[in-house]
Amino acid sequence: MDIALVQLSSPDSETQAQRIERAEALLREQRGADLIVLPELWSAGYFHFDQYPELSETVDGVTVAMCAAVAKELGAYVHVGSIVERAAGAAGKDGNPPVLRNTSILVDPQGDVAHKYSKLHVFGYKSLEAELLTPGDSLAVAGTPFGQIAGTTCYDLRFPGLWSELSVRGAEIVVVPAAWPAARREHWRLLTSARAVEHQVFVLACNAAGVQEGVELGGASRVVDPAGRLLAEAGDGEEVLRVGIDPSAVQAVRNEFPVIADRLADYSGLAR
Repeated sequence: MDIALVQLSSPDSETQAQRIERAEALLREQRGADLIVLPELWSAGYFHFDQYPELSETVDGVTVAMCAAVAKELGAYVHVGSIVERAAGAAGKDGNPPVLRNTSILVDPQGDVAHKYSKLHVFGYKSLEAELLTPGDSLAVAGTPFGQIAGTTCYDLRFPGLWSELSVRGAEIVVVPAAWPAARREHWRLLTSARAVEHQVFVLACNAAGVQEGVELGGASRVVDPAGRLLAEAGDGEEVLRVGIDPSAVQAVRNEFPVIADRLADYSGLAR
């Protein structure tokens, strides 16, 4: 399986339309990839908080539509990264603002939505995400010819319980779009590797690059295999990381070292 992680920047001087056009050109260059992945909230720009309502869109909006068209043209899966998703309908109920979510979407080679996930752990530390966006309320795993694919988003890396549930639900490949700052880059490296080892999954982690609203993003997009081996890592600037993986390695690792099979279903009833 050929993976392309498109480590994109979202500079303040660039409009959403310009960024979508630029991303489309990069995606079209990835012919031959089976799965192409973009970062978190790249089309809006994660740190462009004051523009979230203006740049929000529905699942059939401009960002997903562009990715769907490229997916059909290339015959590839495209993980859109995530968008500021606006609930169907332009206005909220009773005149309230519409519900906004940080939603990631996987598009299949036919251009259809194969998987959708809204970020469960919205981020509040030096960020307005938790004030502006509503957490998701579902956790799905999608079947593909390459195995069971799921997604988490950025801050979700810090919550191993979420990852345990994904493995219970059958996830074998987990895609992680992110806008992880350079200030905590070592946490990013540590956690992406730890989640792969703990849950014996491939972790495909695509981070943003560049500077947004004075915040330097960390780059270092990476692919970690289910035994915890780092297969590839990008630098800190814009870059496309191409790497091949063997999805059958998941079951091979789980058979050899059955940590998931040995895990208890529930630890809460243990004596204190």
